[in-house]
Formats: sequence, C-alpha cells, structure tokens
Amino acid sequence: MKIKAVIWQEDGVWCGSVPALPGCHTWGESYEHLLEMLQDAIQGWLEVASEREELEPDKQVVELSL
Repeated sequence: MKIKAVIWQEDGVWCGSVPALPGCHTWGESYEHLLEMLQDAIQGWLEVASEREELEPDKQVVELSL
C-alpha cells in the first residue's frame, strides 16, 4: 500500500499530515527528520488501529513514497 502525506514548512519546522489516517500528524527539525517521523507516525497509527481490529492483517504494511 502506498500512502500520501502532505508536507509543509511552518516557523522553521517541517510538518506532515497523512489525510488517509485521521489524526496522523507529525513534525521534524529537517526534511529528512520529518520523513523518519512520518514513517514512525504511520506505523504507530496502524499498530493502534490493528489492536482495535480496525485494519485487516494484509493492510498493516505501508510503503511511503515521497
């Protein structure tokens, strides 16, 4: 699965949001740091969703293409 993130810079900080995953937002001190944080945020979101049985097992792996 590929997932899209919206990325912007605000007050010297890189911000990111994943519209397909409600509440999945993060930030980083650099663009590279933001990409790492987005991957962590997505994995965390999916783990919580799977614990709540909101996701089927075959939808728990995400490929982030930026």
